[in-house]
Amino acid sequence: MKYPRTLNRYCPKCRTHTKHNVSIYKKGKENTQAQGKRRFEKKKKGYGSFPKEIFHKNAKINKKTTPLLECSECGKKHYSKAYRVKKFELQEV
Repeated sequence: MKYPRTLNRYCPKCRTHTKHNVSIYKKGKENTQAQGKRRFEKKKKGYGSFPKEIFHKNAKINKKTTPLLECSECGKKHYSKAYRVKKFELQEV
């Protein structure tokens, strides 16, 4: 899917339509000290097999790609609708 690199969208901070620069959202580094991660590591430790079953029956082929919009006026970032496509490329208009 071809998606424009700049869009004219509504900015909730400016409360008006402004130019937005588009990038693709990337997940940040996970915190090793988060409660869920600590609990999972504790459960994995010791004798026995893997504590949770590993899901092998994957129904979805493509991951969702989320465009991240940044207002050129104020710099506020917000998300656009996510798309489930094989190829998501940003292009100059």
